[in-house]
Amino acid sequence: MKAVTPAPLNIRAILRQYGLRPSKGLGQNFLVDETILKYIVICAGVSRQDTVLEIGPGLGSLTRHLALAADKVVAVELDQKLFPALETILNPFPNIRLLQGDILKLALADLVPQEEYLVVANIPYYITSALVRHLLESTPRPRRIVLTVQKEIAERICAERKLSLLAVSVQVYGKPSIQMQIPAEAFFPVPNVDSALVQIEISPSPLVQPEHLETFFQIARSGFGQKRKTLRNSLSAGLNIPASEMESLLSFTGIDPQRRAETLSLAEWGKLTDGYLDRKSR
Repeated sequence: MKAVTPAPLNIRAILRQYGLRPSKGLGQNFLVDETILKYIVICAGVSRQDTVLEIGPGLGSLTRHLALAADKVVAVELDQKLFPALETILNPFPNIRLLQGDILKLALADLVPQEEYLVVANIPYYITSALVRHLLESTPRPRRIVLTVQKEIAERICAERKLSLLAVSVQVYGKPSIQMQIPAEAFFPVPNVDSALVQIEISPSPLVQPEHLETFFQIARSGFGQKRKTLRNSLSAGLNIPASEMESLLSFTGIDPQRRAETLSLAEWGKLTDGYLDRKSR
């Protein structure tokens, strides 16, 4: 297939032609800025050897650029109403596999059975946290994830201090970074917030031993479950451990029991996991 840049899509005209309206409930804001679409593909480092998983192709604006750069694109769209238009728009690209379904209910191994795939997408913002967890906790994990997300969420994911549960959940698997800010005007319809392009470079192995990840997340969720409380109290309630024992465990791992979850570093969550597992093994 000859790599010729496709003409920009007239999203408004396509919507009128097929009698469609962007769904607020599905978070449909179509990215229409061609410069940004091209940059996303470059940022993702898509090559002719790559398989790309795209979530929420919408009307195919980004999908077409991905197809020109990749060996194969697997595009999963939830909204069945978009399919007649989407199939027509993507018909010239034989290396696109288009599927209808909820990505959160699909096994990634059935979509991209090989290792070393990429995820590149302009996603509905309401599924950001759930989708990122799904991608990182499934097998096989992607080599790199590049997503447009709400600017505030991007900043939370990439935070180096005052980590949220989302930041901890991402950073235990890889290194996130903000690649560019995206103004609201780059989308149609124009959303109420600005966006950002986040890139997550997935590490060869998590920072926590794979067999300890379940416990790691159990502890982190407990700590953030009542994040206004001290770690002593939030972890005691979440893990069903007497407060006095939790205070001893925290002190043993060098963590002040009066601290709050957002003040812990990734390394400290790892130390706390090790201490908790050591306590259980006695």
